[in-house]
Parts: sequence; C-alpha cells; structure tokens
Amino acid sequence: MTEKEFNECVTLYADNVYRFIVKNIRHEDDAKDVVQSAFEKLWINREKVENERSKSFLFTVAYHQMIDLIRKNKRITIQDDFSFLQTTTSEPKSNLKKILNNALYKLSETQRSLVLLKDYEGYSYIEIAAITSLSVSQVKVYLHRARIQLKNYLVKPENVI
Repeated sequence: MTEKEFNECVTLYADNVYRFIVKNIRHEDDAKDVVQSAFEKLWINREKVENERSKSFLFTVAYHQMIDLIRKNKRITIQDDFSFLQTTTSEPKSNLKKILNNALYKLSETQRSLVLLKDYEGYSYIEIAAITSLSVSQVKVYLHRARIQLKNYLVKPENVI
C-alpha cells in the first residue's frame, strides 16, 4: 500500500469505522482513540496489507481493540453518566432513534457488533467472520438470535411508548 492509497483509505473509511465503534461503546473520545489506533496499525503494516483488503483490515483491528477496551472498562467498573447534559428536542424522529438505540444496547457486545456490521455497514457473512474471528455459521446464528431479540424488544408496547 502506498502513501496515496493510505490517505485514500483514511478518506473513505474513517467515518465508517468511527460510526461502527461509537455505536458499540457509546463514548466518542474512546471511539476516536480506537479509530486512530486502527489507522496507526494500518500504517505500520502498509507493506503487508493490500489496498483491496484495507477496509476489512481496519474493521478487524478496530473491532478487536474495541473488545479489549470494553473488557478493560469492565474491570475498572467506573461509569460516567453524562445524560444530564443532553438537550431535549421535540422531533419525533429522536424518539425512534432512542428506541432503536435502546434495543441495540439490550444486545450483547458480540450481537450488537454483528448487527451493526451486517445491517449498518453492509458486510457479508464471510467478511464479518473474518473481522470478528468467528465462523460463518456462528455469525449467522448469533445474528439470527440478535434479530429475534431486537424484534421481541420492539414489539412490546411498553418499550416503544
């Protein structure tokens, strides 16, 4: 991978990787750190990574760093709650977004990552398996279970009202 290809990769994929990570960990600064670190690893390994595989490489590295960060934060058990800083809006779409986010956060970390990679980022089962180090059949099963859990959450009136 050349320097020009690396810069194109940053332009093309930085937002996608950031969006995927921030949706999973819900902390913007940590997400930025994970994305920065993923691009740093891509730069270090640019001689080994083909340009066509750069997106998959980035998501794989970012995914594994995100999992490490989540595990580290679970050990620390310090939780910051800045929800009081959020402003309220009267737009109906914010309610739908909030409901969908609540449904996503009811899933396990793995299930949430799989749903976001498949339905939000558009990866194939094979690509997701490579990113998450799961087998293709595990990806399909976990994704199926996650979708059932999402459906069950979203059809309950008390969750959407």
